[in-house]
Amino acid sequence: MYLIDKKNQPYWLTLTLVAILLQSCASKKPTVGFDKNKIPAPPQYADLKYWAAHPDKKDPADLVPIGTDLKDEQATAEVDIFFLHPTTYTNQRGNDQWNGDVNSQKLNDKTDKGSIQYQASLFNGVGRVYAPRYRQAHYFSFFTTDKASAEQAFEVAYEDIRAAFEHYLKNWNAGRPIIIAAHSQGTKHAGRLLKEFFDDKPLKNRLVVAYIVGLPVPKNTFKTIPVCDNPNQTGCFCSWRTFKTGYEPKFPTSREIAVVNPLSMTTEETYVSDEKHKGGVLIGFKKTNERLTDAQIHNGILWVRKPKFKGSLLYRSSNYHAGDFNIFYINVREDTKRRVSLFWKR
Repeated sequence: MYLIDKKNQPYWLTLTLVAILLQSCASKKPTVGFDKNKIPAPPQYADLKYWAAHPDKKDPADLVPIGTDLKDEQATAEVDIFFLHPTTYTNQRGNDQWNGDVNSQKLNDKTDKGSIQYQASLFNGVGRVYAPRYRQAHYFSFFTTDKASAEQAFEVAYEDIRAAFEHYLKNWNAGRPIIIAAHSQGTKHAGRLLKEFFDDKPLKNRLVVAYIVGLPVPKNTFKTIPVCDNPNQTGCFCSWRTFKTGYEPKFPTSREIAVVNPLSMTTEETYVSDEKHKGGVLIGFKKTNERLTDAQIHNGILWVRKPKFKGSLLYRSSNYHAGDFNIFYINVREDTKRRVSLFWKR
């Protein structure tokens, strides 16, 4: 399924949500088929430079939003976060390479200043954050008619993620509980990772929760990992895709797609007012005011009122994919703490 519909294709968050709105949506797409001889060199996960975030290095996942009293609690955390970032490979050398180069400083900076800072940092209040760099598939892979090339590119990306997770388990996890978190392309790979390592496997007993956001995830994706129906549940997964209230996507959707309302953390389709919104993180990595938006589940997607922020008048798209996590930054951060507490009680 498509990442977002072709009518609304904002770039992934680089520095701020507004930055996306002001960028052109043009992307230098691959013009030749997948060529295994042009795949960039694989990452070596024993070397911390191949981790966008890691507890043993200083990185943007250690940050907390400006003007808040939030704290980075990784040093004392008893839980691990394995975070998979979304697509940031949209133009660099995209005319002949389907996979991003993990040694590209430009690409890594884009990932770090965007997803790692604005999304992965959300989890530093409850766990140690591990986020591997991987040879991500080009953005165009979600839209191309060359499905064979796209699938090979996605396979290369997942091979890296599997290798990173296996290295993490062997060298750093030490039996600790795990939260899986991902957005967009990261969610595509996280679903596969959950199936391979957790679903109906012994490691399922260490899964606190999974936040796999930004792509449609069917409710019956997993055998033993259910959708989180309520905020007091563990060993389950949360997912949503955010759109402006009233918008009906052009791509197929249905009530069989899992949607958890991040304001109520339930699957109930009843409207949840902005009274439940505790703050997002948008411009300049600053916490927004509370009551930024409301939310309601609708036919496999999440409807929200258009958030107001500096520059929001320029944002004409009804697709809020770029802000799936950080619009609800404080709500999700608090949800992680509650579920970790319940996991220990369990």
